[in-house]
Amino acid sequence: MMEIVTDLDSFVSEQPCAVAIGKFDGVHLGHRELLYELIRQRKNGMKAAVLTFDPSPEAFFTGSGADYKELTTMREKRAVFERMGIDLLIEFPMNEQTASTPPEAFVRDILKKKLNAGFVAAGEDLSFGDRGAGNFELLRSLAPALSYEAKMIEKVRYQGDEISSTRIRTMLERAQMEDVTACLGHPYTISGTVTPGRRLGRTIGVPTLNLVPETGKMLPPFGVYYSAVRVYWNGAGDPTSKSFRGVTNIGMRPTVQDLEGVRDRAVVETHLYDFDQDLYGTDIDVSLLKFVRPEQPFPDLEALRLQMEQDVQGGRAFFGLDEEDLSEDDL
Repeated sequence: MMEIVTDLDSFVSEQPCAVAIGKFDGVHLGHRELLYELIRQRKNGMKAAVLTFDPSPEAFFTGSGADYKELTTMREKRAVFERMGIDLLIEFPMNEQTASTPPEAFVRDILKKKLNAGFVAAGEDLSFGDRGAGNFELLRSLAPALSYEAKMIEKVRYQGDEISSTRIRTMLERAQMEDVTACLGHPYTISGTVTPGRRLGRTIGVPTLNLVPETGKMLPPFGVYYSAVRVYWNGAGDPTSKSFRGVTNIGMRPTVQDLEGVRDRAVVETHLYDFDQDLYGTDIDVSLLKFVRPEQPFPDLEALRLQMEQDVQGGRAFFGLDEEDLSEDDL
């Protein structure tokens, strides 16, 4: 099980660590190259350790706080890192004091003294410490004196250009879900717990699971998507989880509002094919495969019902009626 550390004051790793530093927003294919390098260092007796920031530097320095939206929330990052096999996650607190740490002191006091770094992997655009002045060249220059190896990991490219969180954000804003999937290495996913509503979907023949995203989660344009949904009956990370096909609407529900206390927040509502179980209170991951159409208001429930049935039938054609359930790799 992955160890999570949120306070470094009393923490010291006795075992040497292979460390990567970064925001890891999206945990995309470029990030994964870093992480795989850490995991490979286990053969040298090291723990795979990730140091990320909470809140993100963007949210802290711009003062946007909870208004800043990320591709991957901290809750989701934890799940991804654990699935990948990371041993130690440091959620480094970002505040006035820590943000002003001189870069060399960060390397000596945090990476070496606290994490016992024997190996540090980084991309060429790494920045850390006061004013972001720390970079890979500093890491490499201090390596001999502090007895660690520094390795630069080359950027991963997609369609000729570097994969970055910024590029993925642009794709997501345009609902280019196939491109987002290609850069992340998996579909864009929204995680949460199924929330009770008024069961209005059942009354019009299209029952849905309702999920209210975390406030810090970046959402694609409101509208309808074909999706894959992983259900965790026994909590997030449950090995007995299973994936189902679905059609998902993201938005403010302009025709009906039936979730108490969330009238001013977007809702993710998903209809699962050939599924009729009570999942209230259950953790799910909704992975968005393809954008279908923008969200729109309807004059009445009958018009909404007809459009939902059309969306559902379109999804059946998209998935293929005779296909087997999605594999474990689809989420």
